[in-house]
Amino acid sequence: MAPVTSPVENLLASREIIVTCGPGGVGKTTTAAALGVLAASRMGGRVLVLTVDPARRLADALGLKGIGNEVTDVPASVFADAGVPLVGSLSAAMLDTKKSWDDLIARHAPDDETRDRILANPLYQSLSGRFIQSHDYIAMERLYELHATREWDLIVVDTPPTRNALDFLDAPARMADFFSSRLLRWLIAPARSGIVNFASKPFTQIADRILGTEFLGDIAEFFISMQSMYGGFVERANAVARLMADDRTSFLVVSSSEAVPLREAEFFAEQLSARDLDLGAVILNKVQIGRASCRERVCLYV
Repeated sequence: MAPVTSPVENLLASREIIVTCGPGGVGKTTTAAALGVLAASRMGGRVLVLTVDPARRLADALGLKGIGNEVTDVPASVFADAGVPLVGSLSAAMLDTKKSWDDLIARHAPDDETRDRILANPLYQSLSGRFIQSHDYIAMERLYELHATREWDLIVVDTPPTRNALDFLDAPARMADFFSSRLLRWLIAPARSGIVNFASKPFTQIADRILGTEFLGDIAEFFISMQSMYGGFVERANAVARLMADDRTSFLVVSSSEAVPLREAEFFAEQLSARDLDLGAVILNKVQIGRASCRERVCLYV
């Protein structure tokens, strides 16, 4: 990459992953896009901006008609039309929770029969398509997968607002804990043994009345089918956690100067410190300088 001339460029040049986080409505997605453009236009290298925020704003920020789970290259003409030189390359992707889960299962299932059984399971379809916790975990999986390809020199991640971003950070540990939990063993034990013990019978009867007679069967079938992948899930969850704490990764907290967003930003910075994660910078957006509102200007504090 070319020599750097500013603190933010120095941070981008020295990291492989930059995670932008902070309150909602402060320009976090725009900042993530701007960082990607800065790296690609002035520093060179291959840059990817990945949004794991369910809100679909990244395409607008980058001037694209639409992006999805597959990586899309930002055309050089977008830079040319804006009068911005392009030294490297810029790509973008937006997490598709359902497709990412399907790809994960297809990639790691031990055989086609197990893969098809999991993909057709009603519980899997609900978990992978609608549950927020599944979004948090698969977002981390997708980031880990893209980083492992070594196709990009820098990945800039746009996360959901602060409180949801904490779920994003904690998802790998929660997944590892769940797959080794007594609750999971309790759920699948009756189906594996072919009997329902005395202790689980009341719960089974209540679940049958409320959720239908096939509910527990779907749970058991789902987790038994996934049993062959338990070790892989735990191993990758731990690997993702290590990647977040690695010195190749930094977090940028984005905020405005208003009291409420500042408190949210301070809270998130404290949470990063508690998790031993690197806070590379705090960015204050939409700041008043003199008489002019610099809504298009980003103020950086490192």
